[in-house]
Amino acid sequence: MPGALFLLPTRLGESDWPSVLPTATRETACRLHRFIVENAKTARASLKWLEHPAPLRELAIDQLPEPLKPRDIERLLAPLLAGEDVGLMSEAGCPGVADPGALLVRRAHELGIPVRPLVGPSSLLLALMASGLDGQRFAFHGYLPPREPERSKRLVELEKESRRQRQTQLFIETPYRNEALFEALLKACQPDTLLCLATDLTLPGEDIAMRRIADWARRPAGADLARRPTVFLLLSAA
Repeated sequence: MPGALFLLPTRLGESDWPSVLPTATRETACRLHRFIVENAKTARASLKWLEHPAPLRELAIDQLPEPLKPRDIERLLAPLLAGEDVGLMSEAGCPGVADPGALLVRRAHELGIPVRPLVGPSSLLLALMASGLDGQRFAFHGYLPPREPERSKRLVELEKESRRQRQTQLFIETPYRNEALFEALLKACQPDTLLCLATDLTLPGEDIAMRRIADWARRPAGADLARRPTVFLLLSAA
């Protein structure tokens, strides 16, 4: 009988585990001794943060190769087929969501391996919850083009798609480019388009604000985004 693949959420930043994880999630993580992770260094830090009872050197921690090839997936899932329970961890937040671990989860289903998602923080869901924008129709686009004019062209496309579908558009950026993306939004989008910035979610400096583009343009100093993890959410006016 195969083991189970547990999808283990982890912190979004510096915080105590009781403030962001249910006890049951931590207890499950602490009984596992094999992990498949996006980043081995941050995974070890997360397991230490969870106060895993075993010495870290005694845990089997396999980092997902990049690119992730079919033979890598088969190798990583082999212990599960042999009956061992394994935890899958992203670098931050929920594994399998905007995360390379999704390919591993898909193959686990194909092989009949039980997949067990556990409760924990997801920056995308938290941002959507707090935005006040459409939570029934939404799409996440990951990172947008980092340079102009491709970035502004993509923003115009997303705004049009939002208008056609009445759909909230979610995207992110490397924190040091947040300010450039914000300025591009002010220039590329219509004045009545709604924009939410969800910054430092679950952290002491958490800041979530939703305004029309025209209002953001009058208050650019209100967006303090430099080097702070941020989810951008956009909804075009009808």
